[in-house]
Amino acid sequence: MADRVTVIGWDGSPLDPAARAALHAASLVAGAPRHLAHPEVPARAERITLGSIALAARRIAAHRGTAVVMADGDPGFFGVVRALRAPEHGFEVEVVPAVSAVAAAFARAGMPWDDARVVVANPRTLRRAVNVCRAHPKVAVLTSPGAGPAEIALLLGRTHRTFVICESLGTDREQVSVLTSDTVSQRHWSDPNVVIVIGGGGTTRDGGASWLAGLDPGAAVQPRGWALDATAYGQEAPTDPDAGPGRGPRLRALELAALGPRVGDLMWDVGAGGGLAAIDAARLGSAVIAVDRDAQACALAGATARRLGVQLQIVHGAAPQVLEDLPEPDIIRVGGGGPRTLVACADRRPQRLVTHALTRDQAEAAASVLTGAGYEVECTLLQTLDLEPRDWSERDRAVAFLLVARRAPAAR
Repeated sequence: MADRVTVIGWDGSPLDPAARAALHAASLVAGAPRHLAHPEVPARAERITLGSIALAARRIAAHRGTAVVMADGDPGFFGVVRALRAPEHGFEVEVVPAVSAVAAAFARAGMPWDDARVVVANPRTLRRAVNVCRAHPKVAVLTSPGAGPAEIALLLGRTHRTFVICESLGTDREQVSVLTSDTVSQRHWSDPNVVIVIGGGGTTRDGGASWLAGLDPGAAVQPRGWALDATAYGQEAPTDPDAGPGRGPRLRALELAALGPRVGDLMWDVGAGGGLAAIDAARLGSAVIAVDRDAQACALAGATARRLGVQLQIVHGAAPQVLEDLPEPDIIRVGGGGPRTLVACADRRPQRLVTHALTRDQAEAAASVLTGAGYEVECTLLQTLDLEPRDWSERDRAVAFLLVARRAPAAR
């Protein structure tokens, strides 16, 4: 049986000596049709079209001879190496890599990519890949049929981005196109392709040294910690006493902890105010849409996000009407808007939703809405007391009910 497999990456350039030697010695070659048509594949070799990895692995395991698998670019980077090394196959793998499709795409664009996020888009992961494009200013997308440039652009909707689309890299059909996202869906794109999605309010790391691939480019100007006082984000401390409980850092910290925003998520922050919860969620990697009916609050949230190098989509308008055309959320924070807004948010079936109330009656009404929508609800009465350490006098006191709604198991 073939218990050792050589995996050869091909980027369209001539094979190096190690790859040529392995290929010439092969008695079985697996790959896509374009790989099997390579002139250096031995005529005597058995050929397997690489569709199902599991099926190909069984045939390779049963083969008595020398097996080679050909793949595009670097097969260890979102490639076939991981699947072949899986315990159920048990292959010992030797890899001869070529230039990865992502590296080639950025080279064609003449751009650095140590500050880029790299995602794989297929029909199962497409929405999460698009959310990464919302949240970060430079993203490379390895596409697949049904999850290509047109589908990415359509899901982005009103989120404006620039697309660099690299088709058939390393072949005589190679083509690189630069378009705005509103025009991408009007054309047909050939597979395989890599899409570089650029733009938004964040900054890229084109100048200066870097030390961590994919690092959030705004990290150097962001405060250390989350859910801090407004002044830590460059905003003035609120002077309106009615704004305290819903905007305070302690409650905001617990809301973020309950929501758990992460890369690939889309969060709605409805009644976002100055956007501090939305900005924290964006710093944690989530795509965020901040909604508020106050134009000045929207402007403040946008300005703060730009200063800190994070991306927010700001929507000015009154909920629940303004929510109708927004893309599907994974998590929602409801900071205001009343029962009708809460009903509209629950109707969009996020995985988690948090809100707060200032009285028990309001908390009971909110819990009734959420349990009626099929959510499991927890309610906690929070009282925070800020003290002045010099004399331990009371500086500020806030009381609020925190409601955390999670989709019930039967609804998942």
